Amino acid sequence: MRTALLMASLLFVLAAFPASPVCSQTNTVLSGKVTDENGEDLIGASVKITQNNVFVRGAVTDYNGDYRIALNPGTYDVEVSFTGYQTQIIKGVQVLDGKINTLNVAFTETTALQEVTIVAYKVPLIQQDQTSSGQTITTGSVWPASTSGNGVNVRGSRSQGTKAKKQAPASGGTVDKRGRPVRTARDTTRPDASAEQYNAIVENPFLEAAGNPLSTFSIDVDAASYANVRRYLNQGSLPPADAVRIEEMVNYFDYPYAPPTDGHPFAVYTELAACPWQPRHQLLMVSLQGQIIETGQLPASNLVFLIDVSGSMSEEDKLPLVIQSLELLTDQLRPQDRVAIVVYAGAAGLVLPGTPGDQKAAIKKALAELKAGGSTAGGAGIQLAYNTARGQFIPGGNNRVILCTDGDFNVGISQENELVALIEKERESGIYLTVLGFGQGNYQDGKMQTLADKGNGNHAYIDQLDEARKVLVKEFGGTLFTIAKDVKLQLEFNPAQVAGYRLIGYENRLLNKEDFNDDTKDAGELGAGHRVTALYEIVPAGQPLPYYASVDSLKYQHPPLASATAANGDLATIKFRYKAPRGNQSSRLLQATVSAKATDKPSENFRLAASVAEFGLLLRGSRYKGEASWTELRKHSGELALADASGYRAELAELVVKAHRLAEPSTATK
Repeated sequence: MRTALLMASLLFVLAAFPASPVCSQTNTVLSGKVTDENGEDLIGASVKITQNNVFVRGAVTDYNGDYRIALNPGTYDVEVSFTGYQTQIIKGVQVLDGKINTLNVAFTETTALQEVTIVAYKVPLIQQDQTSSGQTITTGSVWPASTSGNGVNVRGSRSQGTKAKKQAPASGGTVDKRGRPVRTARDTTRPDASAEQYNAIVENPFLEAAGNPLSTFSIDVDAASYANVRRYLNQGSLPPADAVRIEEMVNYFDYPYAPPTDGHPFAVYTELAACPWQPRHQLLMVSLQGQIIETGQLPASNLVFLIDVSGSMSEEDKLPLVIQSLELLTDQLRPQDRVAIVVYAGAAGLVLPGTPGDQKAAIKKALAELKAGGSTAGGAGIQLAYNTARGQFIPGGNNRVILCTDGDFNVGISQENELVALIEKERESGIYLTVLGFGQGNYQDGKMQTLADKGNGNHAYIDQLDEARKVLVKEFGGTLFTIAKDVKLQLEFNPAQVAGYRLIGYENRLLNKEDFNDDTKDAGELGAGHRVTALYEIVPAGQPLPYYASVDSLKYQHPPLASATAANGDLATIKFRYKAPRGNQSSRLLQATVSAKATDKPSENFRLAASVAEFGLLLRGSRYKGEASWTELRKHSGELALADASGYRAELAELVVKAHRLAEPSTATK
C-alpha cells in the first residue's frame, strides 16, 4: 500500500491520451516521471517551469508519478519539489519543437539529484477538435540536463536519507499507512445521526420489457455516498439505508476506458455477463468515458469559494478540513485562474475579492484566518457568491461556485424548495455549482444532493484529507470542468430477449420517457475525464419475473407485440442526448445496439462494478439482493484488491470486512 503522500492525487495529467497543447502554434510537450530513491513513483510532486526567471507553467504528478506540460519550444529551467526532499532545479532543459520531450527525475536518499534523461519522441498530439491519436516515429537524441549528466538516469545509492513525510490529519493526531486520521477510542463509536438528513430511496422495481420497453434516466457522476458510507463503517456502525446510493458507490472507482474518438464528448461501452448475486439473471453494464483534457488546456477558471463558517462548522472534520481541502485546490491554480472567497454565518460577506491563481499565499492567508461561529444564513451566502462570480465572469471560461458546508442552513432562505428556486435561477447565468459536504451529526446530505443537481453541478463528501486530494487534485478536471450537460440515456429493451429488467440505483435521476426529447428537462453533467457506469439486472426471455414483480393479465388490452426485428439477437438499443456546456439545444448520439450474447469471461471493470453494486445491495438490506452473501463478496473484493495501484480497491476490501462483522458478526471471520 502506498504511503500517504504517495496516495496524493494528480493535477489531471494523463500521458496515455494526450489532448492538444496550450500552445496553439506547435505540438510541443515536456513530460516525464518523478521517482524516489527506491524507484517508486512519487504522486503529487510539483513540477514548475520557468524561463529567464519568469514562471511559465506547472503541473503535479499523477498516481503513476507522471507529469505532462505543453510548452513552446525553447530552453527552460525545471524545478521539482516533493515533501521530504530538497527541491531540485534542472537548468537549461531544451524542449524541441513538435515533439514530446521526456525529462525523468529521480530523487536520491541524499536529496541530491544525480542525473536525468531527456528523450524526444516525434508524436503528433491529439487536437481537441480532432480524433486521431499520435504514433511514435523515432527516438531522439539524449540531452544531459543536469550538471553531472552523462545521458543516463542514475538513482541514489545511499541506504539512509530523508524520507517523504506523512500528511498529518486535520486534528493533529496520527495517521494510518494511507494518511487517513486514526480515530481515538473516544470517537470510534457511531456519531449521533439523529439530525442527519437523507432523501428516502424507493428502489427501482423489475419491469416487464413487453409493457415497459423504455428506461430513461439522467447520468450521475457524484460519489458522495461512498465516502459517507466509509465514514460510518470506519466509526464502527452500518450506514442508514437511505445513505447508500448504489450508483454513487459504483461511480466512485476508476474504470479505465479509451476516450472518445468520434467528435463526441464521451465514448460508450457495454458488457453483458451473468449476475453475481442472481446467476439465473444477467447483468448489463453501460459505461461512458468522458473526453480527457490536460489541466493546462482547461479554460481559465473563475472560482468562488463559498464557505460555511457558522457555529456548527467548528469541529475538526468541518471548517479545519475545509481549509486544508481548499489549500490543496489552491495549489493547482494557474495565473489565469481567479479565486474569490465568500463566507456566511449569521450574515454573508466577501473576505477575498477576485485574486489571480498564482497569488497562492494571499488566498491561503485568507483561508487560514477563517473562524467558525454564529447561525447559518446559507441562502444569503449563495446569493452573494453568485453575484461575485457574475462580477468576475470569464466568457468561455469555467465559472463555478464551490460550496463547502454541512448543509445545516437555518437563517433566511433555508427551506429546500426556496434554495432550489434560487439555484435554478442562478444556473441560467452559466455559473455551475460544486457542493462539498463535511462533518457528521447534523449532515444534511439530501439538501446538498438537491442543490448540486439543480445547480448544474456535482456533490462530494469529504471525510478526510485523502478524499479531498481525490476530488480536488486527482479528479480536478472532472470535478471543476464540464464537457457535456443535460446528459440523458434511454434504453429500449427487446422483449424477444428480455422478460424484465431493473435499473440498479439512479432512483433520484429517473426521467419520463417523454423527457428524453424535451430539452427543457434538466439532467446531469459530465466532467472532463469522468466516467459514468450504470447497471441493469436482466431477466432473460423465457424466465419468470420475481414473484413480487409479476402483474396480473390485462383485461382491456394485450401487451404490445414484438416487431419483426426483435428476433435479430439484440438485447437493447441505447440512445443518448446531451448539450454543449453553454448550449441550449441537445445533440443526439445513437449508440449501436447491445448484443444479447453474454460473455463468460467478464472484464475486471465489470467485476469491480458488480462487486460494488452487490456491496450496496447488502448494506441496504435490499429485497433485490438475491443470493448475495458477505462471504462471497469478501472473496471477490479481496481478489480485486490484488491488482490495485491506487489503494482504493484494497480499501473497498477492508470496508467489506468491517461491514460483514457489523451486519453478521456470527458468520464473519477474522
